[in-house]
Amino acid sequence: MAREPRERNRREDREERESEFQEKLVHINRVAKVVKGGRRFAFAALVVLGDQKGRVGFGHGKAREVPDAIRKASDAAKRNMIRVPLREGRTLHHDVHGQHGSGRVILRAAPPGTGIIAGGPMRAVFETLGIQDVVAKSLGTSNPYNMVQATFNALKREDSPRSVAARRGKKVSDIVARRRDGAEGQGQAAQDV
Repeated sequence: MAREPRERNRREDREERESEFQEKLVHINRVAKVVKGGRRFAFAALVVLGDQKGRVGFGHGKAREVPDAIRKASDAAKRNMIRVPLREGRTLHHDVHGQHGSGRVILRAAPPGTGIIAGGPMRAVFETLGIQDVVAKSLGTSNPYNMVQATFNALKREDSPRSVAARRGKKVSDIVARRRDGAEGQGQAAQDV
């Protein structure tokens, strides 16, 4: 009798932890295995999972039934999560390129109010990550697996001014001031032309 409340508390804790993540099904594919008696069908699922606060992961799962494939993919996504530094909790710190196979993506920071301007698989990654303003372009393949992996490759290259300053042994204000000076210099050069 004393075990029931403890088990209920564990179950509630697990459900609470799982509810903090937002899950998006990016792609589902029916695959066939040819065996002696004919074909055996299964389903492959690609899922993106994030907490909308800078953590995101993706996973792939395959099973005979769709719900099992989605569950396996979301478990894999939880194991493969990365943390991405965000500027003001809404956009990227700088523009970045990513590549995986023939999939190439360009991610650009955007001013407030821009929204998520990105194609299908990339949009799912940004929504679960918690980015509100970004402009992204996919070049090359439209394969969702390669697009998602190229997007993750780009997000892994994202650096915050704090980490750059620590690596270079400078102050954060020096790094951010240089970024502002560069933007003003480009604007001035455009006006001179």
